Amino acid sequence: MSNNPAMQHSSLRQEGRNLPPVQTLSVVSGKGGDGRTTVAINLAMSLAQQTAQVVLFDGNLSMGTIDTALNIKQKFNIADLVADEKDINEICVTGPYGITLVPGCHGNPEMSQLSQIQHQGIINSFSQLRTAADIMLIDNEAGISRSVLDFTYAAREVLLVVCDEPASMQNSFATIKTLSSNKECCRFRVVANKVDSSQHGLEIYSELCRQTDRYLDVLVEYCGCIPFDEEITEASRAGKALTETNSGSRSSRSFQRLAEKIMKWPKPDSAQGHPEFFLERLI
Repeated sequence: MSNNPAMQHSSLRQEGRNLPPVQTLSVVSGKGGDGRTTVAINLAMSLAQQTAQVVLFDGNLSMGTIDTALNIKQKFNIADLVADEKDINEICVTGPYGITLVPGCHGNPEMSQLSQIQHQGIINSFSQLRTAADIMLIDNEAGISRSVLDFTYAAREVLLVVCDEPASMQNSFATIKTLSSNKECCRFRVVANKVDSSQHGLEIYSELCRQTDRYLDVLVEYCGCIPFDEEITEASRAGKALTETNSGSRSSRSFQRLAEKIMKWPKPDSAQGHPEFFLERLI
């Protein structure tokens, strides 16, 4: 992977011209334990079940877990791309329902120290992806590291996973504040996770909005909620997503409703004027 974004842009432009644009969602959370990866995996499955062609990028570059969570054997990962030993098509693996997984690393601290230029190189490399993808989900690491900022700014939508815990609420607000500070992100879609009821989910959203409305100039939209479900943990222990093992459960139906909403969002039709995933499909 060349670290020169200008060279990458020139060589990849022709490859992306004849492929359709891709809806890109950056899945973020203020802290670990909010269930961000679980949401990303089950949402990806639900989208694929609705015939979407889905790419799932494990943006936790140094401590990726999606391949383990889905019991997928990967031979190469994002570190091989950064080292210029493999291109993005060579590191991808196929998951359930035909999902294309771009795997992260397992315990590689150097991958947490990449520069902004290297992150941009990763972003540009997605223009080489030889698949007619409809939607890509980026499962970021928790918090607001440099990679979270760079990958989120390069996506079109931000999906914030939040729970009814003081630390989750506080850090979710901090995440919104940081991401919106340079005006790159002005809209945040919220999913309330591990709720007791639909009303509980709305209460979590309302509390977050009370903070953002008072201090920030952003749009925070409610996308829905996911109920607390022990079956999610059981499915994870079996190396599967809940939407695979029990598509009729309350949580699975919630993921399906969320996927239906996302499928209705308009796809990007023009470039935003800064680095973004699948840029060459928009020019």
